[in-house]
Amino acid sequence: MSEGSNVQFSEREALLFHSQGRPGKIEIIASKPMATQRDLSLAYSPGVAVPVREIARDPEKAYDYTAKGNLVAVISNGTAILGLGNLGALASKPVMEGKAVLFKRFADVDSIDIELNTEDVDRFIDAVELMEPSFGGINLEDIAAPSCFVIEQTLRERMNIPVFHDDQHGTAIITAAGLINAVHLTGRTLSEVKVVVNGAGAAAIACTELIKAMGVRSDNVIMCDRKGVIYQGRDDVNQWQSAHAADTDRRTLTEALSGADIFLGLSAAGALKPEMVADMAPRPIIFAMANPDPEITPPEARAARPDAIIATGRSDYPNQVYNVLGFPFIFRGALDVRATTINDEMKIAAAQALAKLARQQVPEEVAAAYGGRLHSFGADYIIPAPFDPRLMEVVPAAVAQAAMDSGVARRPIPDMAAYRDQLKARLNPTTSVLTLAYEGARQHPKRVVFAEAEEEVVLRAAIAFRDGGYGTPVLVGRDEVPDKLRALGVDDPDSFELHNSRISPLVPRMVDHLYARLQRRGYLRRDVELLVNQDRNIFGALLLALGEADVMITGVTRTYAQTLQQIRRVLDPVENHKPFGIHVLVGQSHTVFMADTTVNERPSAAELADIAEHTAAVARRMGHEPRVAFLSYSTFGNPAGHWLDNIRDAVTILDQRGVGFEYEGEMAPDVALNPALAKNYPFMRLSGPANVLVMPGLQSANLSAKLLRELGGDAVIGPMLVGMEHPVQIATMGATASELVTLAVLAAAGIAR
Repeated sequence: MSEGSNVQFSEREALLFHSQGRPGKIEIIASKPMATQRDLSLAYSPGVAVPVREIARDPEKAYDYTAKGNLVAVISNGTAILGLGNLGALASKPVMEGKAVLFKRFADVDSIDIELNTEDVDRFIDAVELMEPSFGGINLEDIAAPSCFVIEQTLRERMNIPVFHDDQHGTAIITAAGLINAVHLTGRTLSEVKVVVNGAGAAAIACTELIKAMGVRSDNVIMCDRKGVIYQGRDDVNQWQSAHAADTDRRTLTEALSGADIFLGLSAAGALKPEMVADMAPRPIIFAMANPDPEITPPEARAARPDAIIATGRSDYPNQVYNVLGFPFIFRGALDVRATTINDEMKIAAAQALAKLARQQVPEEVAAAYGGRLHSFGADYIIPAPFDPRLMEVVPAAVAQAAMDSGVARRPIPDMAAYRDQLKARLNPTTSVLTLAYEGARQHPKRVVFAEAEEEVVLRAAIAFRDGGYGTPVLVGRDEVPDKLRALGVDDPDSFELHNSRISPLVPRMVDHLYARLQRRGYLRRDVELLVNQDRNIFGALLLALGEADVMITGVTRTYAQTLQQIRRVLDPVENHKPFGIHVLVGQSHTVFMADTTVNERPSAAELADIAEHTAAVARRMGHEPRVAFLSYSTFGNPAGHWLDNIRDAVTILDQRGVGFEYEGEMAPDVALNPALAKNYPFMRLSGPANVLVMPGLQSANLSAKLLRELGGDAVIGPMLVGMEHPVQIATMGATASELVTLAVLAAAGIAR
């Protein structure tokens, strides 16, 4: 089980994820062309000498001519690896790579992991200090206390770039945001609340320092460790803990909590007992953040005090204290103003921005993903959802403004409104929608048929789908499937629902249903019986037709065309609609939808218009305002050709329908995608590069999609089958388990329909 989450997976699946293809999770990609000798000469010698001289004259030019300004080092010595303890620098590398991925995914910050093989504080400090010319910021991670305090403080004093220990301050900032709102909801003020902090490690001390900086009175805070209250005069605590020693005669956690308003737990599972909660002040505020299991579960706390406001580190309970709400966006804002440090003012600004965001109306797509539960600010929503797309705009802007106001910004931003627009443009909304689709699948789990369950990749996908909490996998396969599940590390293979057509009690109903459908298409009853008994796709599709399942995934053992032909024997398209396929190309800051890439060989004008409309609808469901280009070898009649009429007629049909999105054609792909070329056609109706490409025929579409999958730099989702009466997705024969799960989730969430 992953730490601090309810998402589960087998050890084999985790190892395969990290090892398949290129080992690890990150790679370095050149941001400039490197194809010709001239490119190389500009990138290295002799061209590189020009920026070298400029930087030597003015060190600030490094931000203009190198990646320094958007580059953060994630550094650890592996002495406190996320709940696993001191396993060493090398063992921390997968975690640090993961942190680098989160920086890029959430805030478009480039990041590289660095593991230092030393527990000597001075050597660690010296090593990091010497790296200052290379990076715009330093993110310290998984370093044990009390060394982490010395390391961070010394580096902040010696270095002129932001140094941030996320284990301390990330948790503190998100906690502070939640506390601002919890205090507001309960009619309190920070200056009057009585707080008990249980835990005296790095995160607990950082939380305590931040809430005191925000107005909580020192004499209203009691910190406890496993031995009890840290009180003035206690001689077995370190200097950082003793700084928060309370002047009190209370000695136990139970005594400390009597009448307290707030419990901040950064300790151990079960540390907070229901009777302690019952003895707290009216409307108690409980942040039980022990990892992976909280000090008390929300049901236990609410049973003791129904009026409590409760937060944990878990995603399966409301109010998740999740560091990814903070560190990517804090560094984004700090880097953009070239801040020399991340100070208390910037941390408080981040907390206040998060608190304010939680009080705003939740976007429809976020609320839908969480089962419609997040429509308004309240006791179960005091912290923004981790995947709210507005985080990228709100938090960096607040941090940047605080850096400017506190005098640590070396490059102030002159136009904050324009900066917020730039922030929104940095990230691809598809990534947020995909994440929300996964969350939506958890909130509305479906029964998904995995029709080729003898295949290892399908079983791994089914295991991941179930363990991720996305729904119930319905396996279609033979007797050997349980043994294969066991070989993949499943301890209880019989807990999986398995349908074997040779012995299934559903077969008579299936035969009756399919024979009634096919008897006037040349099929005898015995033919239908053979189909049901021998063909997994027929059997799986019949599970949908009879209401025994909600979604179907197949395709890894046969070609797309063969698989679709089998499914069409059982299931129909949506009325008055032809099914078609969409490939989705996802980059860091863009998404392109390409259709029809799988089904219709030579679409008519009306069919092209339908494909455009339905693909535009998919684009909108994935967070994009569609701009449709009907592609051709010809751009507005140049060169002339014999195959242009249906494309032009499709545009005319959309004119007549009065659709609510931009569209244009016919045009070549470079004109559709390159704004510089598009300027040659001032009459063009697209306001920007096209993001929906309607292909003229299956040959060009399928070739393009497969070439881009193999040669392009974008991630590719799909093909997604659109237009069937039941949610069916047909994967490619080379699909990975992760791709199968994504298709299943998109179908279950209603995005691919």
